[in-house]
Amino acid sequence: MTIFLIGFMGCGKTTVGKKLAKKLKYDFIDLDEEIEKKEQCTISQIFESRGEDYFRSLEHNLLLDLPNKSNVVISCGGGAPCYFNNMEMMNNAGYTVYVTMPAEALFSRLKQAKATRPLLQNMNDETLMKYIKDKLIEREITYRLAKISVNGINLNVDDLAALIIQTNLKLVQ
Repeated sequence: MTIFLIGFMGCGKTTVGKKLAKKLKYDFIDLDEEIEKKEQCTISQIFESRGEDYFRSLEHNLLLDLPNKSNVVISCGGGAPCYFNNMEMMNNAGYTVYVTMPAEALFSRLKQAKATRPLLQNMNDETLMKYIKDKLIEREITYRLAKISVNGINLNVDDLAALIIQTNLKLVQ
């Protein structure tokens, strides 16, 4: 089974993904890290030198290959489900889990991490909060297509693993 974790940047997909993979004895893949390995540069450098369209194309092409793997948890970048037919492809290939989080909680997390987030680097607090709220509204339509939605605040990985297993059993029956 392939599990795709989706949600807005800063919601904890990578942290939850690593713990979930360990709990299920699955492999873990962070989509952004895979892109950085392939391109031999950081996401920020890709955005700076080649632009967002190039990055989204890399992301899509990598997603085309990943569903062929089994027993893997994949942490997707915040925008990954929203481009091309990525969300449909992920839903067809496995389980999509939307890690939800309110804008205020995301702001608190992202304010501390702006230097490592290419889309946020030059934003002041007011601009950052507006960006988060606007993007959440825009992306929520796609995120809500996930098979499972969970609250990212104080998310219990044991509960998430049980929910995925329970959902899998219902779908198989």
